[in-house]
Amino acid sequence: MRVPSRIAAAILPLAVALGGCGVITDHTAKIVLERPSPIHIAVVPKSVGLDYWSKVHAGAQCAVRQMRGVAITWNGVTDETDVVGQLNLLNNYIAKGVNGLVYAATDATAMNEVSGDATKAGIKVVSIDSGTTPQPADVPLIATNNISGAELAARTLAKAIGPAGGKVAIVAFHAGSQTNDQRVQGFEAGLRQFPKLHLIGIQYSQNDYNTALTVTANILTANPDLKGIFAANEASDVGAVEATRIAHRAGKVKIVGWDTSPDEVQGIREGLVVGLVSQDPFRMGYDGVRTVVALVRHQGRPRNENTGAVMVTRANLANPIVKQLITPRCGPPATVDVG
Repeated sequence: MRVPSRIAAAILPLAVALGGCGVITDHTAKIVLERPSPIHIAVVPKSVGLDYWSKVHAGAQCAVRQMRGVAITWNGVTDETDVVGQLNLLNNYIAKGVNGLVYAATDATAMNEVSGDATKAGIKVVSIDSGTTPQPADVPLIATNNISGAELAARTLAKAIGPAGGKVAIVAFHAGSQTNDQRVQGFEAGLRQFPKLHLIGIQYSQNDYNTALTVTANILTANPDLKGIFAANEASDVGAVEATRIAHRAGKVKIVGWDTSPDEVQGIREGLVVGLVSQDPFRMGYDGVRTVVALVRHQGRPRNENTGAVMVTRANLANPIVKQLITPRCGPPATVDVG
């Protein structure tokens, strides 16, 4: 007997429901989709408190806001010279079993084994700002080319001093830090292009404003004919500027600094600093987090990244790219090609 199509249509769902079963006692089926655990990333700067690292933090937070299922913990020592403190902090995150680790090494040699230990524990690692010696092949470094940036600083200082040349000094920050040592190396290499500039010595601020103030004052006292200073980071620059002000030599001793904290930018506006080498710390935090998440999710291979450097002067403060570097906003990272 042929079953009318409208009856067949009514019988079919019932047949599907009753197939192999005489009685149905529960007509509801619940499907539970388990949400995957969030990826937990520890982001550890060299220290907390300086404007530079606050920009790194802002970049990391921006990256997290643009991704789902990612959480970061931001933590660091209060002093970049606290190598043991950072080592303990990193080992603590490895022991906790975070999924990823993004960090800037306070000491290139002392942190040598940390990345390897994390990798052995199944934790993906990305170095930002400062790597280790040696840098593991499976750990990408996202950082400034500090050598070329410091060569740019030497050229800028030479131009500001003029063809007569004279004595110059370096106020560096922490011997043993990869970024410090590369900046000293790059500046010395840059000076070789200007034989009339004579490097009289290097002093270290230990990344402390008061120490920078003191060592610069000593340099100025011992060298009344000093023509220029390369201040290799934020604390060194701000301390050096204040020392020249106290000695009534502000503007006479030409200063090229590094980074773009509000105090440093004010020095540019007042003509106390001729130039600032601006890195892109926001981009380091942003790309550092995105890169480690991609590695955790097996999307791509480790690749080093040069985040670029720009010489900030009073003439280009209004440039949109420079403004993004000085006061970054969440969004795609800036491109740092500035004339």
